[in-house]
Amino acid sequence: MSSPRPPRPKAAPDNPDGPRVLKKYPNRRLYDTQASSYITLADVKAMVLRGEDFEVRDAKTSEDITRSILLQIILEEETGGVPMFSSQALSQIIRFYGHAMQGMMGSYLERNLQAFADAQQQVAQASGLAPERWGQAMNAYMEQSQQMLTQMQKQTADMLRGFVPPGHKGNE
Repeated sequence: MSSPRPPRPKAAPDNPDGPRVLKKYPNRRLYDTQASSYITLADVKAMVLRGEDFEVRDAKTSEDITRSILLQIILEEETGGVPMFSSQALSQIIRFYGHAMQGMMGSYLERNLQAFADAQQQVAQASGLAPERWGQAMNAYMEQSQQMLTQMQKQTADMLRGFVPPGHKGNE
């Protein structure tokens, strides 16, 4: 039996080096400890868009619930307006949960999103956002994405090489 993880130290609201702390109360309200006021999910979304470092803590247990708040924002975005994910894509993501490849898939998606953000930043820095520059950046992104997928496939094949499922006796 493993011992419980010690709680992560809380950042002081006035500590510019630590993440901004938001507290979620049982009444479902979010409290910004830095601004000393209640905020909405729209305010949290604005913080994400500005690139602010923050964490959301359950006010009662101090448990880090940042991911669940971010997922709630994604859910609201997906249900209102134009969704980013198709039902097929969401189904495929769900199928990876509990699968041996779950960790690799998460890492692959994270690297791909970062590569896409980097490509987007390069385009934004280019003069005038010329369409040909956007095309060049997207081609570079797609090439990098394909290379990552090929690398992941090779790693998977290497990992599975020589693996014999229990009870399998080969070609019979």
